[in-house]
Amino acid sequence: MPFIDLRSDTVTQPTPQMRQAMAAAPVGDDVFGEDPTVCELEARVAALLGKEAALFVVSGTMANQLAIWTQARPGDEVIVGREAHVAVYETGAAAALAGVQMSYVGEDGLFTAEDVSRAIRPLHDYSPRTSLVALENTHNRSGGRVFSLESCRAIALVARQGGLAAHLDGARLWNASVKSGVPVQDFAAPFDTVSVCFSKGLGAPVGSALAGSRDLIREARRRRKMLGGGMRQAGILAAAALYALEHHRERLRLDHEAAHAFAARLARTPGISVEPAAVETNIVNLAVSEGMAPHIAARARELGVLVSAIQPSLLRAVTHLDVSKAEVLQAAEVLERVAVELAPRS
Repeated sequence: MPFIDLRSDTVTQPTPQMRQAMAAAPVGDDVFGEDPTVCELEARVAALLGKEAALFVVSGTMANQLAIWTQARPGDEVIVGREAHVAVYETGAAAALAGVQMSYVGEDGLFTAEDVSRAIRPLHDYSPRTSLVALENTHNRSGGRVFSLESCRAIALVARQGGLAAHLDGARLWNASVKSGVPVQDFAAPFDTVSVCFSKGLGAPVGSALAGSRDLIREARRRRKMLGGGMRQAGILAAAALYALEHHRERLRLDHEAAHAFAARLARTPGISVEPAAVETNIVNLAVSEGMAPHIAARARELGVLVSAIQPSLLRAVTHLDVSKAEVLQAAEVLERVAVELAPRS
């Protein structure tokens, strides 16, 4: 049985045209700096983000952790939003690799410059040094929420005034840009480093990039090699990312529209709580009765719909280029039926 898969925007398959671009890509040894397609991608990303250089890496986790590792020392503290990807989904890598601890600020994924200012520790012999603030835009766990450009600028300014570096986890920065109308370069400008992903909303099979100054990216490249991330004929993968950048960015608005329609359909369903106006991009969080999320997800799977139970009482659905708006609404209809079927009987 074919599934309507709304677990994540990472589940997409390369399109036939993307596969053609991959097959035709000129390649070389990237560890020697000789893969022309990787070089083209890195130059393209650096230009898009307004940075001096960029580095192609296998995942958003690697990009984020290289940013932390190159800008913080062991024993330092990194300020992040609550439920940030770098803290929840990256297997404790910041502690294991960079030796840093996290300081959590804000609510519902977002935080303010004032939150950062309060979290910066005074310099004492007995406290960790606050060295970096990391902001995630869009914020995954809160439902794809967008940090405004004004907030990004204010947070980065406070960081700079406090002697901190600033990193932007922009795995879905493409979504934030399409939603807000703000160019990605403007979002990236206040930050020392920026990570972007090609295998989420853009639909490439593999890959992210880290952008920043030439010196920082040179050091990140060395540390990528330390992690075993030095790739050889990686142009085959870089070609997919280049194709996605060229052809899949503007269509993200279709995913946003489908997500809003999905939420609007389910907002009327007993046992499911969702506010359509709060759905900003392509991620929809559905609050359900206590402990029911795994049961609803399991039953929906039996009926051909895949969603994620990210908490005992919270489901997540993510729209993407492999599901049409009609399929998304079909999935909403299935979840309606399941919610009614599994509702507690009085």
